[in-house]
Amino acid sequence: MKPKGFQDFMPPGLPTWRFPAQLLLLVPVALVLFIGLFSAYFTISPEAVAVVQRFGKFHYVAEPGLHFKLPFGIDTITVVPIRRQLKLEFGFGSPNPSNVDQASDVPDLERDMVTGDLNAAQVEWILHYSITSPKQYLFNVRNPGPTLRDLTESVMRDIIGDRTVDEVLTIGRAEIEADCLGKITILLERFNMGITAEQLQLNNVHPPGPVQRSFDDVNRAQQERETMINEANSEYNRIIPKAKGLAAQRISAAEGFAVQRINEAEGDVARFKELLTQYDKAPAITKQRLYLETMNEVLPKVGAKIILDEDAKQFLPLMNLPAAGTATPAPTR
Repeated sequence: MKPKGFQDFMPPGLPTWRFPAQLLLLVPVALVLFIGLFSAYFTISPEAVAVVQRFGKFHYVAEPGLHFKLPFGIDTITVVPIRRQLKLEFGFGSPNPSNVDQASDVPDLERDMVTGDLNAAQVEWILHYSITSPKQYLFNVRNPGPTLRDLTESVMRDIIGDRTVDEVLTIGRAEIEADCLGKITILLERFNMGITAEQLQLNNVHPPGPVQRSFDDVNRAQQERETMINEANSEYNRIIPKAKGLAAQRISAAEGFAVQRINEAEGDVARFKELLTQYDKAPAITKQRLYLETMNEVLPKVGAKIILDEDAKQFLPLMNLPAAGTATPAPTR
């Protein structure tokens, strides 16, 4: 018995309609064409490039803009931001990270370190880097982001292990940053990771919580010590040069006075020798000349004097009265 079809249950008198078999074939073909059309192009932003792989093998690097590729998974693309500076954070994590490898799931384990003098320190730092070779970045090292994190942490622990806790906390920060960045650069070139380390910055470096207060007291004492040393040096620089200048001035004055006295003494000796020579030749004349020269120097300094003979009985008849208002000098006998 022949089974009944859909048309057998139709009411009599209604027109019959059959679905075309060709239309059933066009639907999947159109769907495939639609999917292929929308998977045959891609757009790259200005800050990145796209690494195109064909059947999983590297094919070429596409620059920013609109590009076409083979659809249906034949060509696959991986976008690499080579014109943007990326960063890795160690020991902490900022909100809204710019890349998936920026922060770690265990920041507490990253920042706990042991210094070279067997003290504990908590170190937080940031590595700024950029991708310079997309091909090397994707194919030379498996998981380049986590690999870079492990490499950076290893270098930092090695450098911190060679420093004292005082160097890590205070005076050695700049040197640690430079040494760590240099070693990371060497390792990146050795592994051909296609990455350039641009800057390493120590963020927060502090001792563990239980000893934080003691370390703060020590740092405060060191700062006060440096302040007092600077003040003492300032006072020294203010007083000592002044004292040295005054001493040099007085020494110079004393030396000049000594030279003057020596020259005057030598001149007096020379003059006395000349007088002695003249005196030996004519004693009376030389003696009288010396007397007169001495009186010529002394009398002007004495002032007005009136010399009277001892036998004079009266003073007024001997001279006119002085002008009014002029004091009369006392007579000298």
